[in-house]
Amino acid sequence: MLNYLWGFMILIGIVYGTLNGRIAEITNAALESSKEAVTLCITMTGVMAFWVGLMKIAEKSGLIQSMTNKMSPLIRFLFPNIPKEHDANKHIATNIIANILGLGWAATPAGLKAMESLSTLNKKSEVASKEMCTFLIVNISSLQLIPVNIIAYRCQYGSVNPTLIVGPAIIATSLSTIVGITFAKVMEKLAK
Repeated sequence: MLNYLWGFMILIGIVYGTLNGRIAEITNAALESSKEAVTLCITMTGVMAFWVGLMKIAEKSGLIQSMTNKMSPLIRFLFPNIPKEHDANKHIATNIIANILGLGWAATPAGLKAMESLSTLNKKSEVASKEMCTFLIVNISSLQLIPVNIIAYRCQYGSVNPTLIVGPAIIATSLSTIVGITFAKVMEKLAK
């Protein structure tokens, strides 16, 4: 659906520009945007490869498992119905750690694995479980201490101080996470 919406907006822009005699500007903008998109993709691929590689090293070295163990009280609070030794705990912890570090790319595979693991515990396969909904809220609210993506974008576009976003990002994502967890817990209580 979104593809149709974007396609329709682009088509309207081209038709409008053509009718106003600005086809040369449309062509130049399309070429310039394409060049900028490729440059941005190459930059972000480097950032992504670096951080995903660090997450793999952390996993292989046992750091992720150690942090999962340290996070177990938080995971038990958020997801009380997940058995202690279930794989979902590790995937959820990895996702949370990656999100805290601002590594959405590294968080996504862990998030998908967490949902797969949670679905094995879900007896109503057509309806998301409370744990699945809570995990989705925690993942979407995405508490971040280091917003790597935004810092990389700000560097790419010549920001004088690309890390200036760190303070506001911590405040915004902390608030969204607190509100999200509160909402999930309130809804869990109401469901009982």
